[in-house]
Amino acid sequence: MTIFLQMDSALVAATAASSTPKEGLSYLQLIMMGGLIMIPILILSLISFYIFIERYLYIKNNAQPDKGLLSIVKEKVQTGKTAEALRLCENSSLPVARMLEKAIIRLGSSIRDIESAMENVAAVEVSKMEKNMGLLVGIAAVAPMLGFLGTVFGMIHTFQDIAANDNISIGVIADGIYQKMITSSAGLIVGIIAHIFYTLLNTMIEKNVTSLELQAIDFLDILHKPVYEDQKA
Repeated sequence: MTIFLQMDSALVAATAASSTPKEGLSYLQLIMMGGLIMIPILILSLISFYIFIERYLYIKNNAQPDKGLLSIVKEKVQTGKTAEALRLCENSSLPVARMLEKAIIRLGSSIRDIESAMENVAAVEVSKMEKNMGLLVGIAAVAPMLGFLGTVFGMIHTFQDIAANDNISIGVIADGIYQKMITSSAGLIVGIIAHIFYTLLNTMIEKNVTSLELQAIDFLDILHKPVYEDQKA
C-alpha cells in the first residue's frame, strides 16, 4: 500500500513538472520526447491541413453562384435561343452552368424529367466538393486514439524505468510522463483541428448546395411558360 501511495505522489509531482518544459528544451525536442507515436500523429496533422486548404480553394473558386449567367441563360431560353444558352453553359466551369446545361439539353421533356436531371447533376457536384472530407472525419477520430496509445506507451516506459532503477523518484519516471503528456495532448490537438476543418468545409458546402437549389428553382420557373423553338439561322 505504501509503494502505491508513493507512486501516486510521484506521478502527480511528475505531471506538474512535465507541464513546464525542461529548461533549455525546444518544442522540437519536446515533440521528439513523445516517441515514435508522434510520427503518425504529425503525418495526420499534415494531411488534415492539406485537405482543408485544397478543399477550401476548390469550393471557393468553383462553387460560387453566378446570377449573371443564370439571367442570361433564362433570357436566351425564353426567347427561343437555346443553342446560344447551351454554348454559354458549355463555356463556363461553374457547377450551376453544368446543371443548366443538362436542363437545356432536356428541354421538351416533362418538367419532372428536367428537374430530376438537374438534381442528378447537383448531386455529382456536391460529391466533388465533398472529396476527401471523409478523411478529415477519420483523422478527427484516429488522432486522439493514437495519443491515447502514446499514453499507454509512456506508462509502460515509466514502469520499465521504475523496475530498472528500483526507484520511483521524479527523475526516473519523468521521461515516461513526458511521453504520456506530449502524445495525448498532440493527438487531441490534431483531432480537434481536423474536426474544426471538417465543420468549416461542410458549412461552405451546405451554403453552395442551397445556392444551387435556389438557382434550379429559379430556372424551372420559366418552364411553366411557353418556350419557343430555337431560331433558325
